Amino acid sequence: MSKTTGKNLGKNGEEIAINFLEKRGYQILEKNYRCRLGEIDIVAKDKEKIVFVEVKTRGSLIFGLPQEAVNYSKQMRLTRLALTYLSYHKLKNVPCRFDVVSILMEGKKPKEIQLITNAFPAAY
Repeated sequence: MSKTTGKNLGKNGEEIAINFLEKRGYQILEKNYRCRLGEIDIVAKDKEKIVFVEVKTRGSLIFGLPQEAVNYSKQMRLTRLALTYLSYHKLKNVPCRFDVVSILMEGKKPKEIQLITNAFPAAY
């Protein structure tokens, strides 16, 4: 798979994830929040919680399940990004969590979408 195809797969997966989350009552606050530390795919609100969502999309299971790519080092980076987001927006004492949306594609359509709420604790 070329890098361009991978980027398209990821972008497509993020759009699918946004629609999926909105149907479950999530309010999307930001897409692709970027700072010098990296990027958070989706920042959303679910009831009173701020949710930092990592979207993983795969076209096959050759490299394992999509969610398996959210390893400890990725969790640490996402934690730092979340803290930066909260600080930048001056949000204190706000309940937060990390969710993962795992998408397995079949061609251009999602074959399987899995939402893992509270996928991991903040990692330092």
